[in-house]
Amino acid sequence: MKKSYSIDVRKSITLTVGLLLICPAGTATAETYPSKPIHLIVPYAAGGTTDIVGRAFALELGKRLGQPVVVDNRGGAGGMIGAAAVARAEADGYTLGIATVSTLATAPLTSRTPSYDPLVDFSPISLIAFVPNVVTVNPKIPAKTLSEFIALLRVNPGKYSYATSGVGSIAHLDGELFKRLTKTDITHVPYRGSGPALSDTVAGQVAAQFDNVSSSLTFIRAGKLRALAVASDQRLPELKDVPTYAEAGLPEMNNMAWFGLVGPKNLPSLVNKALADASNNALRSPELIAALQRNGAIPQAISTDKFVQIIKKEYNLRRKIVESQNITVD
Repeated sequence: MKKSYSIDVRKSITLTVGLLLICPAGTATAETYPSKPIHLIVPYAAGGTTDIVGRAFALELGKRLGQPVVVDNRGGAGGMIGAAAVARAEADGYTLGIATVSTLATAPLTSRTPSYDPLVDFSPISLIAFVPNVVTVNPKIPAKTLSEFIALLRVNPGKYSYATSGVGSIAHLDGELFKRLTKTDITHVPYRGSGPALSDTVAGQVAAQFDNVSSSLTFIRAGKLRALAVASDQRLPELKDVPTYAEAGLPEMNNMAWFGLVGPKNLPSLVNKALADASNNALRSPELIAALQRNGAIPQAISTDKFVQIIKKEYNLRRKIVESQNITVD
């Protein structure tokens, strides 16, 4: 006589459903996270500020997590190509991205067809560092100070050009804001990151560059670029002879850039917390602090909630600039 197992099957189904309700998707893996290498997308070409900051951070983050953090450079569209790849990734904590003012504010705000919503499509994790911006010129340009450069541009409208890390980047908006404030005409030349832009500025293909201090500092120290002003509350120890924008007469441009760690939206809370804790621990590392400061960056370990506030504040600030200047990228 055959035995009936119908009651046991029903009990098994009930138990399985109950467990699924108690343990939502992502929770089980979060408990053992990470169990394999992590993919970190840097949304700019190698050699630029984001790449420098991202690689130094990735090394220390990997030590804290016990898994390698592998950097993947995906430049283009003012950082939006790399940022979009992060937004589309599976929310399991194994694909993360370096976020910048450009990727979470200026680029999507200036694009007619942004490929993501910066306030919706990401899970903010941690701020990494603030980085002052700087305007530099090729040493062959006959201008020793910012006021001399402005005077040169005014008597030569349209003759000179400036390089940036891409259309819609923070550097692009800084350049356009500079043009409006100084009533000058200087042509924008976008690149796929700070690295290529620096190469052409150093070579004299373009006259000037709006950039972060981190990527420009080596060239400034070597005399291959001349720094005219920095966006910082006070002069930088690395560039004691270079005035702030406020000192040079353009206080409206005295806004620092920042870099942070983000994942795709709906990142499991335990994974987000594990990453935030590891990130803040990494930012207390003497090695990482020294590496960032050596490149003009200011390490900043804060809570995820405060990072969210910084993102929203920056987005609203840049939106006002974009709207007031009517900047739109095709």
